[in-house]
Amino acid sequence: MSAPPTLPITNPQTTTSSVSQPPIATPAFRAFLSRFTSSIRSGFSQRRPWYELLDRSSLARPDSLTEAYSRIRKNFTYFRVNYVSLLTAVLALSLLTHPFSLLVLLSLLGAWAFLYLFRSSDQPLVIAGRTFTDAETLIGLVALTVIVVFFSSVGSLLISALLIGFGIVCAHGAFRVPEDLFLDDQEPANAGFLSFLGGAQAAATAAA
Repeated sequence: MSAPPTLPITNPQTTTSSVSQPPIATPAFRAFLSRFTSSIRSGFSQRRPWYELLDRSSLARPDSLTEAYSRIRKNFTYFRVNYVSLLTAVLALSLLTHPFSLLVLLSLLGAWAFLYLFRSSDQPLVIAGRTFTDAETLIGLVALTVIVVFFSSVGSLLISALLIGFGIVCAHGAFRVPEDLFLDDQEPANAGFLSFLGGAQAAATAAA
C-alpha cells in the first residue's frame, strides 16, 4: 500500500517576511507632508498684498548706500514672504526652461528622501547584494550632491537664478520707501516657510 501524497504547507512567517517593505517610512513621510502643508499655509497667511509691493508711487531713489541698506532691511522684514515667493518663482522658471536640470535635481531630491530621510532605521539599504550603513549612505548622498551641484549645469543654473532673484529683491528693497509700512514684531526663527525641515529627521526617527 503506497503512502498518501504529502500536501504542501506554506509557512506564513516565510510569506510575510518575503514581502518587500515600502522604500520609505510611511508615517514619517505623512508627518513631513502635514508639516510641509501647514508651513506653506502659515507662510502664505503672512503674505502682504501684491499691490503694496508694486506701488509705483512709493518708489524713490535712495540718497546713500546707508539709506539703501536700511530700506532693504525694513522692506525684507515686511515683504519677506513676497520676496521668498519671488525667489521661488525665478528658480521655478529657470528650471522649467531647462528640463534636464530639473530632472536631475528631482532625482537628487528623491534619492535623499527615499534612501535617507524617510527610510526606516531598521531597514538597511541593500544595493547589488551589498548592505550599506547609514553613515555610508549619508557619505554617498553628500558626494552625489557635490558632484551634481558643482560639476554639472545644475549648480550654475541654481546660482544664476538665485543671483537674479536676489538682485530683483535688493533693487526693489532699495527703491521702495518703507515709511508707510507698519512693521510687525519679529517672528520666531522656525516660523513660516521652511520650518518643516526641522522636523523631517525627527519624524522619521519617531516613526522608526
